[in-house]
This record gives sequence, structure tokens and C-alpha cells, in this order.
Amino acid sequence: MIVQLSQVRCCDGRVDSTQVRDLFLVDGLLADTVPRGSKVDSEYRLPGHVVLPGGIDIHTHIGGGKVNLARLLLPSRSVDSAIHQAPSKPWLAPLSCPVPNTWETGRRYIQMGYTTCFEPAMLPAGARHAHAEMRDTPWLDTGGYVLLGNERMLLQWIAQGAPQHLITDYVAWMIRSHAACAVKVVNAGGIDAFKFNQRHLDIDETHPIFEVSPRRILQVLSTAVSELGLAHPLHVHCSNLGKAGNIDSTLATIDALEGRRMHIAHAQYHCYGNDGPHGFSSAAHLLADRVNASNQMTIDVGQVLFGQTITLSADTMHQFENRKRANPRKTVFQDIECQAGCGALPFRYRQSQYVHSLQWAIGLELFLRINDPRKVFLTTDHPNGGPFTGYPHLIRLLMDYDFRMSIFEQLHPDVQKTSTLPQLKRQYTLDEIATATRSGPAAALGLSNRGTLRPGSLADVAVYRIDSDPESMFSNPAMVFRRGKLVYREGRFLEDSDKTTIVAEMRDRERAEDWSTSKEHQQLWRDRYGYSPSRTAIRRDELLSEGRLVEENQVHAS
Repeated sequence: MIVQLSQVRCCDGRVDSTQVRDLFLVDGLLADTVPRGSKVDSEYRLPGHVVLPGGIDIHTHIGGGKVNLARLLLPSRSVDSAIHQAPSKPWLAPLSCPVPNTWETGRRYIQMGYTTCFEPAMLPAGARHAHAEMRDTPWLDTGGYVLLGNERMLLQWIAQGAPQHLITDYVAWMIRSHAACAVKVVNAGGIDAFKFNQRHLDIDETHPIFEVSPRRILQVLSTAVSELGLAHPLHVHCSNLGKAGNIDSTLATIDALEGRRMHIAHAQYHCYGNDGPHGFSSAAHLLADRVNASNQMTIDVGQVLFGQTITLSADTMHQFENRKRANPRKTVFQDIECQAGCGALPFRYRQSQYVHSLQWAIGLELFLRINDPRKVFLTTDHPNGGPFTGYPHLIRLLMDYDFRMSIFEQLHPDVQKTSTLPQLKRQYTLDEIATATRSGPAAALGLSNRGTLRPGSLADVAVYRIDSDPESMFSNPAMVFRRGKLVYREGRFLEDSDKTTIVAEMRDRERAEDWSTSKEHQQLWRDRYGYSPSRTAIRRDELLSEGRLVEENQVHAS
């Protein structure tokens, strides 16, 4: 199958997006020309349009037990009732609930031109469930980050001074057996410390039971990620999320990794000072300076958008502290196999509230202060900061200074007096948006065939009408292709597409298999968790038998 997109601008943050040219989709891959002896099956003339690679969301909660807890807390209205609020433009309608079902999730992502999404907190015991939900999400290729750094077995080993090679073998097995593509750590050691009635755990504090600190946990896990050659660095949810003055622990976390690669998740929640009229202030400039000065760091922002949402986190310590701020007033907490935790509580961000207004401004500060869009990725930490359907609105905030200021003028008066946001007059270009939503996340995840329009790359592309209003432009692409097949056009869904599970390639992959075959390790696992480690292990043939493709990202070139 050969498709020709004629007279179109091409933009992926790497090529000159002002040039008008033809782009060919040949048997699911991109090409500059038609192979000799072949003919075009379908041609679309697209003057006044721009083609971008399919969007990549590096951090969005779309699968697993916590997602279903959120659906129970704020159950869905009918999707039709949401669409009826904007009958002429259903793609602009609100989600049916803050955490929609899999069908609506896939539909709303493809309506924005996104084709690949990553679940960032996949509990080992719940990995099969998370993958099942992602498989059931139409149109999207998916991957998951396995959640480590609070499971009792690992904490005990670190406390006992286990050799690094043993822990690296364990990490390799956890990645391979749960079909993960990266490692995530949430409040290192703090989730487990909470179970012993500890309410905070700073970088050099000791766990109440195990003689281990968050610093040591982060060092051991980042070393394992490096030794295995994982494409994506350690994906870090720092301690003290959301607390005034937490910039100190965030910078200490960066120092703890001693120059190793790292990715800070939902960084907006981790760069607060304790100055100002309410003892809560922006420290975005301090984190941005660190990111600008390093070639080993990336972040996703976790931008706050005003309105009703629900917050989900394995960070039970933080969620418990916020339980009285739930709106409406109901919460769910769960302990899962002593591997992590879970807290879900509804939340409403209000423009009139000082902290909420400041959080909105801080997220935008990070985007605007970090010079290289290859280091800062567009997310709302869906659903924690707001729904992923707010991305077109967020893109307009970044590309249009006057629009940004029109919202800023509605914020709490003390935020207007103290924030430096009005001084940041930078406006993102289309190329920078393409980098922050496509080529940047692809590079950070080792996805050489995505996020780019280079010949031979995957033919996942979105075609947008060029519009002076970026929000309107990115809310409804004219066409979306998946592997060269037209799946969405002018508000109509044409067909589903093959779905791919993205897993990690690693050096010495036999290390993963070796760990699980050890009788000693099997017995340790049974003693700790009460079941065989093979019970939750996911085999590749299991994924393939469900009709999924399996793709490995690249090994990091150290």
C-alpha cells in the first residue's frame, strides 16, 4: 500500500518545516520517493497543511489497578452526554470522567494525533492487568515502566549490602518478566516507610525498619539501569511531592545520582520554594538551571490545568497527607503485595486559589526557562494535573504569549504580584512543539523509528490544517495514519490498527532469565510475597498470542 501526501509541510523538530514537499507512506513506513516500478494507491493533496509524526505521551496513567480505582471514585457519565456539550465539535467535548474507559482514552488520543503512550507506574503484581487494559485501548501503541524502589525484597538486599550484580540481575528480571520498557521509582523507600507510620523520608533519612536511605536506593537502581543499557534513564518521582520548599530535596536527589542519567517525572510538583506571602513560591528557575546545565537530565512537566480531576499515585505517603483536600471528600488507599502502594482522591484546581494558580504558572515557567525542548516534554501527568485532552490548550499557552497573559490576569492576585511568568515572553515555535511532543520523547525512550519523518520510520503521522489558533489546530487533525493506514479523518474513525507493546532491550539479557531460574531466588520470593515469581511473569508469546506486536527500544549507547 502506497499513500502520497502532496504539497504538504513536514515538521518533526529535525527538518526544515517551512519547505513544502511530498511525503510517501510505503507499506507502513515513510519514504521520500516511490519505489521503482510501483504506483501510488492513494494521493491526498494537502496545501495549507502540515504533517507531524504521531504524538508520544511519555507519562500518562492509562492502565492498571489505580486507574480502575479512579473510575470507581468518579464514575463515568455516558460518553454521549459529554459529546452533547459540544455537538458540532465532539473532539472538544470534555471527557466523560477524569479517568475514562479504554475506548474513550484511545479515541480521544487519536483525535489529537497521538499514537504512542506510556503507563509510568506499572506495579509488578499488576503488570498483566495493566497490559490487558493497554491492549484494549484502541489505536495506541503502548509501554509501561515497572515500579521498583519500595518492594521489601529489594530494600532488604540493599540494607544487607548485597552486591550490585545481584540487584542488577533482579532489575533485569523484573523488567523482562513484566514486559516493561523502563524503571520507575516513586518516593524511594518512602511508600514502604509510610506503612510503618513514617510521614516523610528525606534523601538521607533512614527507613524505620531497613537500614537504607532514598539516596542509596536511587544510586543502586540508577546503576542497574546503566549497567543494563536501558534506553530510558531511571524515571524518578522525587520525595516530598507537592510540599513547600521541596526544591531542596529535588536538587539533593539530582546530586544523589552523581551525574548518572535521570528523568524527573511531573517536575512541576517538585520545584516549590517556601517564600512569598503564603510560604509557598516558585523555584522553577533553580530546576531549570540544573536541566539547562546537564546533558544527562530530562523532565516531563505535569502541567496543572484548572478544573475537576482525580489524583492517582503510588506515593501513599503524599496522598494520605492530602486526603482532607479531596474534592469531593472521598479517598481510596491500597497496599499491594508489599511492592508499593496506591492512593486515589478527587481534586479540583481553581484559578482563584493561590497554590493552584501558582502551580499553573510554575509548569509554564519550566517549559519557558528550559532552553532545549529535547529536555522538557509536554504532559499533565494525566489525570493528576488535568486531562490529556488539555494538550491543545497547553500548546496554545506555549505558542501564544498574549493568550498566556489573558489567563494569567485571572489568577489569584498574589500570584500576579510575585510570579515572573510575564517576563518570560518566549513563544514556542511549531518545531519546538514537535520536539516536545514527538522527537524529544522518542529520543528519551530509545524509539528510533518514532517521533521522526525520516525515511524508513514508522508511518504514524498526523496531518493538521495550519491555523493561527494552535488550540483549534491540534484539537482535530484532518487525518491520522497508523502504519500507513488512514484511521481517522475529519472527525470520523475509519478503522482500528495493529497495536504494539514496547519493551526494553538490554545488554546481557540472559541475566534476566538466570535470576528467575535460581532456586534460592524463587524461595526468597515465595517467602516474601507468598507466591511463585512465575505467577505474574509475562512471556513474549503471551503478548503475541493476544494479537499484539512486540517492539524493543534501543540499548543506550554509553
